[in-house]
Amino acid sequence: MALKAVHVSDVPMLDHVPDMSLASGPEPSDLRSAMGEKAGKFLVVGHRGKGMNLLSSADPRMRSVKENSVASFNAAGKFPVDLVEFDVQVTKDNCPIIFHDNFILTEEEGNILEKRVTDLTLEEFFSYGPQKQPGKVGKPLLRKLKDGRIFNWNVETDSPFCTLEEAFQSVDSHLGFNIELKFDDNLVYQEKELDRILQTILQVVFQHAHDRPVVFSSFQPDAAQVMRKLQCVYPVYFLTNGGSETYTDPRRNSLDEAIKHCLSCGLHGIVSEVKAIFRSPTMIPRIKESNLALLTYGQLNNVPEAVYMQQLMGINGVIVDLVEEITGSISDIIRTDEADEKSGNPVGQGKEEKRPQFSQRELSFLFKLIPELVQH
Repeated sequence: MALKAVHVSDVPMLDHVPDMSLASGPEPSDLRSAMGEKAGKFLVVGHRGKGMNLLSSADPRMRSVKENSVASFNAAGKFPVDLVEFDVQVTKDNCPIIFHDNFILTEEEGNILEKRVTDLTLEEFFSYGPQKQPGKVGKPLLRKLKDGRIFNWNVETDSPFCTLEEAFQSVDSHLGFNIELKFDDNLVYQEKELDRILQTILQVVFQHAHDRPVVFSSFQPDAAQVMRKLQCVYPVYFLTNGGSETYTDPRRNSLDEAIKHCLSCGLHGIVSEVKAIFRSPTMIPRIKESNLALLTYGQLNNVPEAVYMQQLMGINGVIVDLVEEITGSISDIIRTDEADEKSGNPVGQGKEEKRPQFSQRELSFLFKLIPELVQH
């Protein structure tokens, strides 16, 4: 028989913000009200805007628009995404900027020069790459991959770097922001330093967010905890790869530890690498029973079938690179289900040709097969 789409209305939503603030700020907002109907559906989040720049990929879509730029955020906003995700660091002179990597590279006289981003002033940071002033030429921008290879950072649509404040001012106000609090895995941060960095970011958010939905997230367990202590206005999520890598901090090494950390700190949800969820789908009800929301990230989220399976499994939303393709593949399903709700029909009985068809037996097989597939 045809499988009916499963809604996530019974899953903890992004508006659950316990009153645990230790700092003053704007009045706590109801994120469901701020996002309107969006908070009641499966969320699609644009990764670094319209997608990360994977310079080693042969796929031109991974080099379409400069990641983490105003141009990329607004390009994503042309499609039915709910939020854009981006990485925020703080410069040496205390300005929150949007940039993913810990180090920034350029080339001078044949030599590769590498500097830590947080050791730069804002002026120094802006001296790299495309410039805002007409006729001004910035330093050539290169990027080092995890395997050590270095590429010229060439994309089809280039764009200057931006600050967090500029993003609030220049990105379409209907788009929510998933602000990843970016820290170096190889550095040890004391709480005083984390407090200074996060207070600097919060100052910009409180001043410029207005009614825009904002969600914080971080791989750094202490940063997530401190951000939760500093404010009760915006949800804070813990990022985890669910055990695909091993860290000295045990809180980062499994979904079990992620749940424990969220509950101990009053965090609102988990953002997991999608393979960890597919390897252990039984973690989904455990996360839901803990009253935590669950989003995922990772390359599998660029596969429409994998995204659809997550919707069926009760996951709240996905962070994706191929914004156009993924939103296009699921928009008909969402519109059909909304139409069914309004008409009083059982969800999933309208326009069945729009969604993949699975029998109960096939679905059971898929749930058993997926954990085996993602081991490889």
